[in-house]
Amino acid sequence: MNYLEEYKKWCEDPNFDEETKKELLDIKGNDEEIKDRFYKELEFGTAGLRGIIGMGTNRMNKYTVGKATQGLANYILEQGTQDMGVAISYDSRKMSDEFSLQTALILNANGIKTYLFESLRPVPELSFAVRELKCTAGIMITASHNPPKYNGYKVYWDDGSQIVPPRDKDIIAKVREITDFNEIKTISKEEAISKGLFNIVGKEMDDKYIKILKEHILNPEIVSKQGKELKIVYTPLHGTGNMIVERLLKELGFENVYVVPEQAKPDGNFPTVDYPNPEDKKAFKLALELAKKVDADVVLATDPDADRLGIYAKDTATGEYMPYTGNMSALLIAEYRISQMKEKGILPSNGMLITTIVSSDLAKAIAANYNLECIEVLTGFKNIGAVMKKAEDNKDKTYVFGFEESYGCLIGDYARDKDGIAAVMSLCEAAAYYRSKGITLWDQMINIYKKYGYYKEGQVSIVLEGAEGAELIKKMMTDMRNKEIKSIGDYKVLTFKDVDRDYMKNMITGEEGKVGLAKSNVLYYELENNAWCCVRPSGTEPKIKLYIGVKGKDPENATVEMEKLKLAMEKLVRSE
Repeated sequence: MNYLEEYKKWCEDPNFDEETKKELLDIKGNDEEIKDRFYKELEFGTAGLRGIIGMGTNRMNKYTVGKATQGLANYILEQGTQDMGVAISYDSRKMSDEFSLQTALILNANGIKTYLFESLRPVPELSFAVRELKCTAGIMITASHNPPKYNGYKVYWDDGSQIVPPRDKDIIAKVREITDFNEIKTISKEEAISKGLFNIVGKEMDDKYIKILKEHILNPEIVSKQGKELKIVYTPLHGTGNMIVERLLKELGFENVYVVPEQAKPDGNFPTVDYPNPEDKKAFKLALELAKKVDADVVLATDPDADRLGIYAKDTATGEYMPYTGNMSALLIAEYRISQMKEKGILPSNGMLITTIVSSDLAKAIAANYNLECIEVLTGFKNIGAVMKKAEDNKDKTYVFGFEESYGCLIGDYARDKDGIAAVMSLCEAAAYYRSKGITLWDQMINIYKKYGYYKEGQVSIVLEGAEGAELIKKMMTDMRNKEIKSIGDYKVLTFKDVDRDYMKNMITGEEGKVGLAKSNVLYYELENNAWCCVRPSGTEPKIKLYIGVKGKDPENATVEMEKLKLAMEKLVRSE
């Protein structure tokens, strides 16, 4: 069936309600819009669904969410774990509360118990709740940091981590088996409650989550003392973060917390930002204005589902607020926590620091300095979670810290996804600690570079939307895969890795071998002088992403080298 036939079916089939038909009839004659909505099905990928809200097979709507949920229900029933239940949370995006209730009731209609949060809550609390309630799975309705027109559906398993191979493929297969929306089971909320299937999770889970976070504070006395003076500006960017952050910081003893008033309340329209992503400097506009007004020491922002954290810290020498990349903020937390654990004699001898192949190589230097094993995994925090689960099952290694460059880290093993709430807490603790030593967070960042070397990373995102964009991204990856690249910019390529083909080649000796990572559409280039490049299509947005890392002689040299390499890599990817 082509996209026009599918469109016609949705407009005429009695299985689709009048509201759906009206929305679709309003785009009649707009071939480009119809094609984008119907040229494919919104794919239930390895992390679930993510797409633009609206009617059509390639959109987030009650039909595509229903199909995904019925497929997941069929998988859970096949596993025989329906009595363990499923925890469900959602963020502030449009349709999030409707999708979460629909999801719960479809699972209930299949005889599966659910635990739905009473109102929106952050991703890390959902991950924690899955473990705390001993659920078989968890679902988070969110599109994370995507623009306002998006929503999504993340699936977690019983360890609190997003689903990984082979389970993800098995669940995807069950979703694809649903070929008719009539296969989606339904039940009323009243009947689900009467059968004991529909359960609400309230503030008691907040209490447990906050308690476990507070247990990870390493210097409570310093926090209590310095918290009286330290000034913190925080924005949840209209998302879930302030359901927890303000209360947590207050209970820890931080007395000067200023939440950006225009962005404090959840709002799926995200009226003050075009793109609610703490990676985007424009998202900090209001927070920085408030910071200058109150003379804040640190400025923090979490994305709508609060798994990512962005940060600016004041440089007292210039009076300017300095931006941190995701690598910088995570490794600042890592250096603080690991050094303090060592000083207090609680750093495990079998400890591991887990990072991803596109994150900063500074992680390896920090791990080596503290005799920790540094483990690299593919992009996606679920891969960090998989290493944590293996260590937990084998009881042979102890998790110390994990992060990925996309502004996410996890300070403990109480959850299995990146935790922007805990990152807020940890950065505020670090700021208090370094303040007690007479230095700022920015001073400490410079100290880290002086200690380990001037590592600098950059990223380029080439956005290519729609069906044509998807084909162009595929072509770019194929072209790069088939090129014999011996140098990028001024750097010789030492090793080429094609993760999708599990193939690697030493470009100096010609020796070939295996990468040894799970299959993924990633190309990696190890360059001379501690530099590297990587290219992969985004799994959640219509873009191809380029990652670049260098190690410079000093801050200026690192910046120059990184920008040169970034331009060379982009030119290479865009060339025919």
